[in-house]
Formats: sequence, structure tokens, C-alpha cells
Amino acid sequence: MAEVVTKGTGKVERTADRAEVQVNFETVGATRNEAVELLNERVASVEPVLGRPGVEVRSRQLSVHDNWDGQQRAGSRASQQYVVRTDDLSQLDALLSALVAAEPTWLNGPQWQLARDAEAIREAQREAVADARRRAEGYAEALGARLGTLQRLSDGDGEVWAAEAAGGRALAAYGGAVGAPPQMDQFNLEAQQIVVTVRCTATWILLD
Repeated sequence: MAEVVTKGTGKVERTADRAEVQVNFETVGATRNEAVELLNERVASVEPVLGRPGVEVRSRQLSVHDNWDGQQRAGSRASQQYVVRTDDLSQLDALLSALVAAEPTWLNGPQWQLARDAEAIREAQREAVADARRRAEGYAEALGARLGTLQRLSDGDGEVWAAEAAGGRALAAYGGAVGAPPQMDQFNLEAQQIVVTVRCTATWILLD
């Protein structure tokens, strides 16, 4: 019994409805204790911002280490990095503005995501199977045969999220300059398109 094996790909676009931001604060002191104390003062204004409704802190990472100049110890450095998420994109500009006002060492984001992807994955799966069937029908026609029933179906390399370069991709970076908080709406940080990709492999019977 002859068979034909085809691969199918399904791609579905959705507008991002979640944003993540990475922000880092660093301080330098003569000793590790001094560096940490300065860091505590630096982030004191940040924690209330992170407690706003709709804001979720995904992680806090603290780093404390000595600085060295050759073989000589040259003070200490303390840093804290936050990964912050919000599903309320209407609050994103205000969140970014408040974070920048706290004068971070650097800020990167937003990284756009989908909060709920089940429906998009299902649609991409249907597209992938339809693509595999179209390919199989083309081979059957080329051989002068008819396409029979599906024998096996296996998942490809899983669901893949890809952020489109066009349509609102944005990166904000901040180097700690002192001044009034910027109006973040001037940066046009619009939610970008997310492409959900599903791949599958299908085996079909070929009929005479």
C-alpha cells in the first residue's frame, strides 16, 4: 500500500495583549554594605509603582559584588533587576514613565506577548493540517492517484511565537539621565503583531 508523507505549516497573526519590561538599578559604594544601602534608597520609589493594579513583577534579581582594579579592590557594586509584566496595555505608557522617573541604570522594553494563545494555536493547527492535505493532494494528482485516509499525524516543532518587525515593534532604552519623566506616548509604543506558527507531519494512503 503506497503512502505519501507531507509537512504542513499554519500561521496566525494576533495583536499582542501583554507587555514585559526589564529594568535595572545599580549603585556603587566603598563597601558592599554601603552599595546595598544606596540601592535600597534607589529602589524605594520603584516598589509602589510595581504594586499598581494590573502590574505583575515576574522576577527580582539582586547582585552584589566587589569591583577590582587589577589586584586592588575598588569598592563594591549592587544591582537589582526587575522583569515587570502588564496585561493592561492602556496603563503601559504610565508604567514606563514612572519607571523612567525612578532613574534606572537601564530599561528595555516592551517585549510584546499574547496573554491567551489557545484560540490562535487551534486556528494555526487547522491551517497546518489543511496545508499538509493540499500538499498530499498535489502529489496524488501528480502520480495519477487518489488521496486516501489519513494514517498518522505528528506534531512538528511545537508552537512558535514570533514578533513581527513591522506593525508597532518598539524598544525603549534609558541611561539614567536626570530630568522630568518623559511623555511615553511620544514613542508610539503600539502593540505589535504576534505570529503563532504550528507545524505538523501527516501520512496519507494513496489509492489507485
